[in-house]
This record gives sequence, structure tokens and C-alpha cells, in this order.
Amino acid sequence: MHDQAWRGGRWRSVVLAAAGLVGAGCSRVTAGDVASVAIGDEVGRTAQVVRPLSSRNPQVRPGITVLLTDSIGLIRGRRVGLLTNHTGVDERGVSDIERLRGDTARAAGVRLVTLFSPEHGIRGTEDRENLASGIDAQSGLIVHSLYKNGTIAPPDSTLRDLDVLVVDLQDIGTRTWTYVGSMLYAMRAAARRPLSIVVLDRPNPVSAFHVDGPFLDPALANPNEPSATRPGRAYALYPTPLRHGMTMAELARFFNAKLGIGADLHVVPMQGYRREYWFDDTGLPWVRPSPNLPTLTSATVYPALVPFEGTNLSVGRGTPDAFQRLGAPWLRADSVVALLQARHLPGVRFVRDDFAPQAPPDGKYGGQRIPGVRIVIADRELYHAGRTSAALLWAIARTSPDSLVVRAATFDLRFGRPAMREALMRGEDPDSVVAADDAAVESWRREMAPYRLY
Repeated sequence: MHDQAWRGGRWRSVVLAAAGLVGAGCSRVTAGDVASVAIGDEVGRTAQVVRPLSSRNPQVRPGITVLLTDSIGLIRGRRVGLLTNHTGVDERGVSDIERLRGDTARAAGVRLVTLFSPEHGIRGTEDRENLASGIDAQSGLIVHSLYKNGTIAPPDSTLRDLDVLVVDLQDIGTRTWTYVGSMLYAMRAAARRPLSIVVLDRPNPVSAFHVDGPFLDPALANPNEPSATRPGRAYALYPTPLRHGMTMAELARFFNAKLGIGADLHVVPMQGYRREYWFDDTGLPWVRPSPNLPTLTSATVYPALVPFEGTNLSVGRGTPDAFQRLGAPWLRADSVVALLQARHLPGVRFVRDDFAPQAPPDGKYGGQRIPGVRIVIADRELYHAGRTSAALLWAIARTSPDSLVVRAATFDLRFGRPAMREALMRGEDPDSVVAADDAAVESWRREMAPYRLY
């Protein structure tokens, strides 16, 4: 049974499935009545019911709560390692570390014995490389840092005294996010032991409904762990769209099956979550996933601006609202705004907004007041991150061709397509350039259907 929803400027078919999917590379833990939503294609093999799309103010229960209330058997009587950080919290803001040492876990014989941390550290305060392992001051537990000069896998020696590895990290729905790489590398490490791995799900904050290109060029992708001969690319793992439209647990299912990892993978879904929810629809507390993503607005604009980390433009690091604007001393901001506004991109507008980065971690223009362009989300359901990013590069290259410096490899690994970057800098129409990946995006939607949990 289908309903029709107006999203992203066109009607799309919505299938709502009450039953869960089993297989697809892992076991799925059914958490009460967890609804599954498939956009644009039929999941099949499930009982389908139509529900309204307009339900708001829900109380979503994240995977950690579901684990301890409905699925404690996955960790009962076991020695647990936890890959998490400050984003691993329940609906009341209580950390996973506390929950896995609390009364419910102790009564089930759960022993949390060690922690693993991704980029930005266990408490999310670091914005540098080569994070050291050590003792977590709040819990007294050993923390094994998985971020050195890049993301690494848990060393085999750190897994020897564990019975199960639990992962709970907040993704932001963008291909470049290294926490997904941390999870994937942990899955590979667990499969080698072998060791059970449990991925606790939490929302895609920019909605799991929307999928935006460009795709990552397959020649740039590397899903393997770092090695002596080839560095890892935790931010460029697999040819996916810029906004992938999946949750962490769904990505875990996909990678386990598609890459043939063979991990003993269990995923714990959320309760009450639906694909079309943005983070502020869930009722969950917002925890900034990194020091430079303070708000949901920054997380929404982030996929459009992150490629510009590979240029001589500031993306607002060192300001209270990083990843909502970009600028440089040489930027002809008024001209750029005029070009962009004339394109009438759906869901977004552009305004002149000068700013002065203070002690920016990227070292760009600290203490200088520079001309800037702010990206203002007018309708987030219509906003297309890839088209916005492409239009920005096109406009800046057109107005300041001799001043703009693009580090091709860095830009391409984030934007996705070297050929698209080259076309935009030649002055080709940005909408047409990005539209070349439309068919691939729709194919991705179909390919992901078996791995969706909602």
C-alpha cells in the first residue's frame, strides 16, 4: 500500500512497513513496533501499512535505550568494549558509558571494560590529529584512541579481553563523516577475531529521506583500513551520494553485505523513528557531533561547504556558526551573491556576510575581517546540498578565477567527482553538471532498500 508525499519539489511514493527486514548482512533486533519507510521503491517481503507523514513532536528512543530495555540479551554476562564519544547518549542526555555501568546493565552481568574513541576524542572536544590513548577522567576506563594521523581500526591487542564490541556514534548523513569509517574499520577488526559487534542506531540528523549527489568517483574510494602501502580514507569509503540518506545501523548492514566483511553484526534500531524526520523532529537532545558543527543548521549546510576545505576559502571555522558561510580576503562577495541569487536555487538563498575567524583550527585568516557569503536555508525540504556546492564553486571561479586556489585531491575527495569540478571551473552550468548523477542517485535508492530499517 502506498501513500504520496510532496517532498523535494516532486511527489514521491512512500511505503511504510511494520515488519522488519532480516538478513542483508546481519541480524536485525526487532524493537517493539519499529516502522520501516522506503522512499521511491517497494521494500517487499513485509506487511505494508499507510501512516500520515505529518506526525511531529515524537519521542524517539535511540539504540542504547532499546538495547537496555528490549535487547539486553546481546550483551548479557559479557565483557563489553564501547566505541563511542559524547554523542552516544540516551533520550535524556545520559551517556552510554553511564548507561552500560548502571543498574540495568549490572543486573544483567554486563561489564564495560574499555572504551574506543573516534576523531575529536571520547568527549568530543579535540580538533587535531594524533589523539593519544589514555584514561577517561570521568569514568576511569581506558580509552583507546582510533584517531592518529587519520582514522584507524581497533588494534587486535585491544580486543582480546572482550566478548562483544558495541558501537554508538552520531553520523551527520554526509559521505565525508569519519565516524562511519570508524564503525567500518571496527567491523573489519571484529570479523578478524572473530568478535560480535553491536551497532546502536541513532537518527540521520538531516533526514534519511533526502539523497543528494554528486557520487564519489569509484577511483577515489577506499573502504579498507590504512596500511603501510595505502592510507585509509575514512571520509571517502565507498561510491555513495554526498547525502546518502541512511542511518549508521543501515550503513553497517550495507557494508557488511556489500563488502563481504562477514562480521557477526547485530543492529539495534531506534523506536519511534521515521525516515523523513530531521533531528529536531525526534525529541532527542542535540549534541554537537564535532567542535565545528554547533547546530543542526551547520550540519545541514555542511555537505555543501565541506569540499571548500580544499580551497583557500574559509568555511567559518573559528566562528560560532562554522559551515554556514565561506569567505576570503579576495572574495568578491557581492558579485558572488548576485550570481547565486539569480539562479533561484530551491530552498536556499545567499547573503553578503563578512566575518572574522578567531584562532581557526584550519589556520585560515585568523583575526582578519574578510568578505563572506552566508548560505541561508529557506526550505530544508527543497535544499539540495550538491547543487548548492556546485553553484558556489562555479560563481567563485567565475568572479575570482585568478585568486581561487583549489587543491584538487582534497576538494574531489569531498565533493566526489573530479570531472565535475573541472567542468564547473570551466564555467559549465552547475545544475546540469550535478544532474549527470541523478540516475545514479535513484539507483542508490533502490540498492539501499534491503538495508533500510525504517
